[in-house]
Amino acid sequence: MTNIEIKELIESGVHFGHLTRKWDPNMAPFIYTERKGIHIIDLYKTVAKIDEASKALQKIAASGRKILYVATKKQAKDIVSEKAESVKMPYITERWPGGMLTNFVTIRKAVKKMGLIDRMKKDGSFEALSKREKLQINRQRAKLEKNLGSITDMTRLPGAILVIDIKREHIAIAEAQKLNIPIFAMVDTNSDPRAIDYVIPSNDDASKSIEKILSYLTNAVADGLEDRKSNKEAAKVEAKPKVEKTVVEKNKAATTEEEK
Repeated sequence: MTNIEIKELIESGVHFGHLTRKWDPNMAPFIYTERKGIHIIDLYKTVAKIDEASKALQKIAASGRKILYVATKKQAKDIVSEKAESVKMPYITERWPGGMLTNFVTIRKAVKKMGLIDRMKKDGSFEALSKREKLQINRQRAKLEKNLGSITDMTRLPGAILVIDIKREHIAIAEAQKLNIPIFAMVDTNSDPRAIDYVIPSNDDASKSIEKILSYLTNAVADGLEDRKSNKEAAKVEAKPKVEKTVVEKNKAATTEEEK
């Protein structure tokens, strides 16, 4: 895992919290001091929490389960989509679809509908429709793509969700809690961290801060995927001699039979 430099976190503004009058008292253990009416986050605690979260994310990725990235705020959207795509993980950067987790079967049906429209276009049956029907279907497909296009490969519930701004994404948090899905999140000084399994105390408003924290966490996911790949390759190598031995044993048995 990449070494975390306090200097890099400071340069990215990770330590800047919210105005002291907007704070949530439950974030008190993660606050170092206050400066000019703004809370300053204790970056040594941030480092420890990044390390803890990274180890857990690496294990989840190595197990083959998906990690769903969630961020619908403007300054986080592009960063989240880029990081999630780099490790082929699903993400939500538009409006959170209600029931995304708690009513996953219905969401999967909507994703399958996208696939059906795509197949219609490939097999030519789309061309047989009227101009008005084509327009309606294209609009439906565009809407589905915007809201669900990034989760088309998520065929089952994720192994965890990774959230930027838990106040904004409170519906996602509530759904994950209901299903006991582990929650990893950047938590600012104005939020209540008690619902979060892996709290990363940090500035969740500045794009530089979001980029920095997500880089560390996404590197951990990439390491987990690499572990999974290595384990699969090792299992193949171990299995190969057994197959060869079986062939040798068969030949030996056949020779013995002929000699008889």
